[in-house]
Amino acid sequence: MRNTPFLLLLFFCSLLFAQKRTIPADTTVTTTHEVTVNGNRFSYTATTGTQPVWDEGGNPTATLYYTYYERNGIKDRASRPLVISFNGGPGSASVWMHIAYTGPRLLNIDDEGYPVQPYGIKENPYSILDVADIIYVNPVNTGYSRLIGTEDKEVKKSDFFGVNADIKYLAEWLNTFVSRSNRWQSPKYLIGESYGTTRVSGLALALQNQQWMYLNGVILVSPTELGIKRDGPVETANRLPYFAAAAWFHKMLPPDLQQKKLEEILPEVEHYTIKELLPALAQGGHLDDAQKKSAASKMARYSGLSEKVLLQHNLNVSYGFFWKELLRDKGYTIGRLDSRYLGIDREDAGDSPDYNAELTSWLHSFTPAINYYVREHLNFKTDVKYNMFGPVHPWDRSNDNTGDDLRQAMAQNPYLKVMVQSGYFDGACTYFNAKYTMWQMDPAGKFADRMRFEAYHSGHMMYLRKEDLKTANDHIREFIQNSLPGKNVPARY
Repeated sequence: MRNTPFLLLLFFCSLLFAQKRTIPADTTVTTTHEVTVNGNRFSYTATTGTQPVWDEGGNPTATLYYTYYERNGIKDRASRPLVISFNGGPGSASVWMHIAYTGPRLLNIDDEGYPVQPYGIKENPYSILDVADIIYVNPVNTGYSRLIGTEDKEVKKSDFFGVNADIKYLAEWLNTFVSRSNRWQSPKYLIGESYGTTRVSGLALALQNQQWMYLNGVILVSPTELGIKRDGPVETANRLPYFAAAAWFHKMLPPDLQQKKLEEILPEVEHYTIKELLPALAQGGHLDDAQKKSAASKMARYSGLSEKVLLQHNLNVSYGFFWKELLRDKGYTIGRLDSRYLGIDREDAGDSPDYNAELTSWLHSFTPAINYYVREHLNFKTDVKYNMFGPVHPWDRSNDNTGDDLRQAMAQNPYLKVMVQSGYFDGACTYFNAKYTMWQMDPAGKFADRMRFEAYHSGHMMYLRKEDLKTANDHIREFIQNSLPGKNVPARY
């Protein structure tokens, strides 16, 4: 035991010099790559790393991980659009649109979006990098982004985890990024998915009013309610068009409807929803038996559910019950975010599925792909875990006025246009609720010519289906090109 003191000394020295598992607050790694988009091959630069969030005293309180793609060989960078991309959650990394939608690389999945092995990355022939540079931003505690505390000062989570706190610090962060990357002259676009649509709708006004940064466009992918309430009969009635779409996909509609194209059925269902079902539901218990039975019959026809079940629920069938009930007799549940996906529960009985069949499928393919891609292609290496979903709760959802914020931003900025993209089979942020939100966001109808709606035969992440990946990117490309004003065309009414 002579060496015991020496071994103890080595042990304590190792503790002294051991590094914490932290990530640098301010760092970049740059790599160069090539991609073929729409038949044209070009090179691009990828810059990935971290950039701090500072408090009012100039102290770093967090660091955000981002990836920034610039097409090389651009002579006039000032006129080249910049797309700023966020995913949702809140608490979700900016991974989904990054390696499955708009970026220059795609994860390895089949043509309908299901995982395949070996996991990996391939070129994205439909990326929008041919027409715009793109930055993917990970809010605090998502991806590699983290809070930065010190021994003498603890960072307040309330400065980050809430609708308005999130918007405030991200607007400041974007000001710094745009300055560092010399993109003030560029036309700018925000794209957000799911909760990211809440984020970018609020940012549209915050960037204008707090950072004096004006946008050309906002793209809302599978939007939330954006603070626009749809409680009571409206919330209940608005479910039916989605029910019809999901039932059509699983061939659960009556033969005369099933043989039609989905786009032929849905206008009929939407009309019934607004003109007949909503007024009926508004009567509640005062709806007479004949009217209630008539409504149950029509809802059964459009939803794939039985009249008996609908009457047992007083015509108010929840989403969770629908996902459990539609294919109950076949032994399957259907997915929440994408109802094309099937799940198998422990018991066929019950009121809701045991798990989200679509989400577990996506995590299956996305998690290995992003971890491999960042380390081996972008050359960013760290022992910090990449948070697909990070700890951001409790999330303060009070004072969510983001839909009206976006309307106000459009009113102040005649250049600003909006496009909504939704999947017919999304049961979390349904396509019809997206339409409803868009209608209510502009109650006067004065911005109708500056708003565009597109829907696809897929779910929450419509781009996972190869056919929709191409179409949806083409729609973004058209939206960008159509929202760039002509030379010397002023922003005025």
